[in-house]
Amino acid sequence: MKEIKLNNGITMPILGFGVFQITDLGIAERVVEDAIRSGYRLIDTAASYGNEEAVGKAVKNSGVNRQDLFITTKLWVSDTGYEATKRAIKTSLKKLQLSYLDLYLIHQPYGDVYGSWRAMEEAYKAGTIRAIGVSNFTSDRVLDLSLYNDVLPAVDQIETNLWMQETNEVSFLKNHHIQPEAWAPFAEGKHQVFTNPLLSKIAAKHHKTSGQVILRWLIQRGIVVIPKSVHHERIIENSKIFDFELSHEEMDQIRTLDRNESQFFDHRDPVAVQNIHDLIRNVD
Repeated sequence: MKEIKLNNGITMPILGFGVFQITDLGIAERVVEDAIRSGYRLIDTAASYGNEEAVGKAVKNSGVNRQDLFITTKLWVSDTGYEATKRAIKTSLKKLQLSYLDLYLIHQPYGDVYGSWRAMEEAYKAGTIRAIGVSNFTSDRVLDLSLYNDVLPAVDQIETNLWMQETNEVSFLKNHHIQPEAWAPFAEGKHQVFTNPLLSKIAAKHHKTSGQVILRWLIQRGIVVIPKSVHHERIIENSKIFDFELSHEEMDQIRTLDRNESQFFDHRDPVAVQNIHDLIRNVD
């Protein structure tokens, strides 16, 4: 898998495998094992997904050297704050059966993120975490966090797909040497993304699928991407994106599909903030 260098010098695969919404632990363990066997080396989970233990078992049983894998997990809002974050890091490490994390992200831009960042900086400097970053932070929140702390976020994981291309946010992150990472690259399949006529035409030209074109479009923008699937054929298919290249014209054509529309919610919407606060996640 192609790798990309982060601002602290470590490398991260540009294509990974995510386990969002895979709540059945048996399935989660199976698909992570399948993904690793299929060549994926970046595995993305989160405390709030409830499947860290399954990911840990899959990693342990994979037979792949730990140093060849890049494991990401995330801090949930109920664990923000200095002391709570220190406990949360230990809990995630225990569930994942790991001695260190490759990347640890603040999952949502709410709560005591500054206290959390101090705890994360300490873990980073101690070597318990190789890189620290954020998720769902808009550029203003990223800059505020960066200006008043010692360690610059290495990654910002944000919703990025055809309908929410985040051109300005991605440019901001790159200009500040922060790696953009896309979650929900397939936009949950909304607006018939897999049968879009333009994508279908481009896919046919390259003898690929629309899903492969979407992933290729993202990595050609320099964005790390973490597609998810529970199907072996799709896991394999999603990895076969390094043997073709989209032309400048095709990239420009795909750019016209942008709706600037989240398929989930606006993280600056007060209703969304309240809903996230009220969302119960068992992360103990």
